[in-house]
Amino acid sequence: MMITLTYRIETAGSVEAMAEKIASDQSTGTFVPVPGETEELKARVAARVLAIRPLEDARHPTWPEAAHGTLLHRADVDIGFPLEAIGTDLSALMTIAIGGVYSIKGMTGIRIVDMKLPDAFKSAHPGPQFGIPGSRRLTGVEGRPIIGTIVKPALGLRPHETAELVGELIASGVDFIKDDEKLMSPAYSPLKDRVAAIMPRILDHEQKTGKKVMYAFGISHADPDEMMRNHDIVAAAGGNCAVVNINSIGFGGMSFLRKRSSLVLHAHRNGWDVLTRDPGAGLDFKVYQQFWRLLGVDQFQINGIRVKYWEPDDSFVSSFKAISAPLFDAADRPLPVAGSGQWGGQAPETYQRTGRTVDLLYLCGGGIVSHPGGPAAGVRAVQQAWQAAVADIPLEVYAKDHPELAASIAKFSDGKGA
Repeated sequence: MMITLTYRIETAGSVEAMAEKIASDQSTGTFVPVPGETEELKARVAARVLAIRPLEDARHPTWPEAAHGTLLHRADVDIGFPLEAIGTDLSALMTIAIGGVYSIKGMTGIRIVDMKLPDAFKSAHPGPQFGIPGSRRLTGVEGRPIIGTIVKPALGLRPHETAELVGELIASGVDFIKDDEKLMSPAYSPLKDRVAAIMPRILDHEQKTGKKVMYAFGISHADPDEMMRNHDIVAAAGGNCAVVNINSIGFGGMSFLRKRSSLVLHAHRNGWDVLTRDPGAGLDFKVYQQFWRLLGVDQFQINGIRVKYWEPDDSFVSSFKAISAPLFDAADRPLPVAGSGQWGGQAPETYQRTGRTVDLLYLCGGGIVSHPGGPAAGVRAVQQAWQAAVADIPLEVYAKDHPELAASIAKFSDGKGA
């Protein structure tokens, strides 16, 4: 069985020689032949170059190891690693097939653009506990996107102030609310106090209406034991979801949490941009997301259309496709979460460019809580925008009979309000 990585190599030298060097350096080789490196050993565990697909040459290096104007050769190179050499441990996979390649001399850029794992990884890792069907079941939402919002201001609100805002949002018909990823357990809003202030409102609303709004509390912590204690505070109070800052807690923290968790795990990928923002280096989301899906995230934030950050729309679309495609079967798909400067205005294009699907959590922060009619009107405006999108009715037309949407268009359509 083989683990296959696709590397986008950029070099002033020979792509073929560089591909062979990666295969050698990242498996059995070093800078000189060593005792014990037999042909039998190399045949059993050495990585091998499987394919080279040339790309257009470039003259602007990703890294300053060649002068501008130097002809740089580029290609996508498939390298196969025998499963026996790596196993199914994700830290070994990251170390051998990904982490070490960036230090190899002679390249002016390298990006990992694809990864194909054998079926052995399926049984070795738990994958999502809830995923798309569990998120829908717990929110009671079918046939449309789950509409969510974020508590804003992101930092500074005390527990009782947060609970007041949450109460208004619950009454509006929102499906999902989350702590901002920056909010964990600061002195002015300890997690225990925040849970104690918010959960009675959620449970009271459920008792009266039958609808339990999903609230994702920020439980991330560098100490896995402390993070698990945070998890237990939420679970004991009747909560069913947690925000996890996956790059901050790492593979080990995520594995520890998933094996013990009874909550829906909402992954925030803050810090991912460090790995991917340079288009000639780092790695594609298509690769990155596989690790976290295997480890067991249930919901995965991936920005959205016309976001407030750097990421272009095409990147969101490719991320959505990657996370929506099964790794091994349909059960291992987390719920995609569109966010970052969203309001109802992006709903039509989001619907079209994601394959006219409603299997997503549409997450708006300022686009709901900053609505001129208040947060409840903000929720209704987003709901109306999605109704229009699915019915293929232009938002401006639908807004004529839907005042909340009309007010949202007036507030946010210039891109400054959200």
